[in-house]
Amino acid sequence: MNYALTNLTTGKIIPEPTYQAARAVSAAVEYHFRQYFDAARLRGLEELIHEPNSAIIEAIIDVAFWASLGKEEGRSPKISLAFLPPEMAGLPMVFERRLLLQSHVLTKLAPAVERPGIHLGIWIEAGELYIWGTTRDIPSLCFVLEVIEPGSLVVKHRRNDGIGKYVNVATIKGDKVKVVDEHRNSTYDRPPIINSLLGFSSPYTGNDPINILVQLAASMRAHGRGGCLLVVPVDTDEWKESIIHPITYPVLPAFSRFNTLSNSEENETTNLAWQTMLRQAVDSVGGLTAVDGATIISDKYELLAFGAKIGRSRKSKQVEQIVLTEPIIGNFANVIHPAMLGGTRHLSAAQFVFDQRNAVALVASQDGRFTIFAWSPKEDMVHAHQIDILLL
Repeated sequence: MNYALTNLTTGKIIPEPTYQAARAVSAAVEYHFRQYFDAARLRGLEELIHEPNSAIIEAIIDVAFWASLGKEEGRSPKISLAFLPPEMAGLPMVFERRLLLQSHVLTKLAPAVERPGIHLGIWIEAGELYIWGTTRDIPSLCFVLEVIEPGSLVVKHRRNDGIGKYVNVATIKGDKVKVVDEHRNSTYDRPPIINSLLGFSSPYTGNDPINILVQLAASMRAHGRGGCLLVVPVDTDEWKESIIHPITYPVLPAFSRFNTLSNSEENETTNLAWQTMLRQAVDSVGGLTAVDGATIISDKYELLAFGAKIGRSRKSKQVEQIVLTEPIIGNFANVIHPAMLGGTRHLSAAQFVFDQRNAVALVASQDGRFTIFAWSPKEDMVHAHQIDILLL
């Protein structure tokens, strides 16, 4: 390797990357982490993981990308790399001899660490990045790079509250780079649920409240069958005008496990048993979205029905156009016909929100795309928020 890139933290030198997308994204990722670390310091958080700089970010992405293209026993690697020293990793498994961070080393190690929740620990000393072992326990704001398929990487970090879905920062696939737009959640007329889903990565919120919809969205996407989740106001039954009756699988009384969990005391939410119950509740409801038809919950997270068929309200007309955006830097809004987004699932979700303007529809496609439909008074039409980048 050509040792020509200066480490901006230590003054030492680390290998110069050859993957151009690593260089293209590193400055934006460094800026994201700097914003988070600055906000954490303002809140008086004392124990912070070391802040990554662009040189380190670039080098880790470069090695991981080339590793992703290799194979071990005919299988492509799926690995997660975490930038931290072992003393900040809880109860790590530390190798007797550290290994240089090189693509062929990662490919070889991949079968041992491909299960969810296991990270390879990466650190730097004397200008060299090395692998020191593995860990399941990483602190908030720790830089994590996940290899999800050949040539496809996700930069993320653990949420402030440490629960559930990690915060995604950027995705890199081949030469295509997408960086999350941190300011996209500032639209004033967006419903609170959408602000929560798009803004759950905000660095200024301290310990974020438990965001059940984030967890449900991730669960819906994970089962890979596609699905639709309708979130309706708890204080009205008007949404029933847009549902074909009888509903295939009504739930009575409403399943209110989420309500109980979300009202728990703050010290309970850090309890492992509580977190296990939350995951079980999320997977139970998320799994229902794989059934043909829509799953319906109230905005108080009570499960009302699943397998429901959406129909146009008699008081309404056919939805003809929607506005589509994606929360990434450089994205612009497009006005399209809802059928251009996908099949009947997307079209019926857009129609439901067009009819029921206090409701929100979450739609997962089998190919991994994820769209949230909500009514926008400012644009006077249904707004489709494509948020795949937040859920990878």
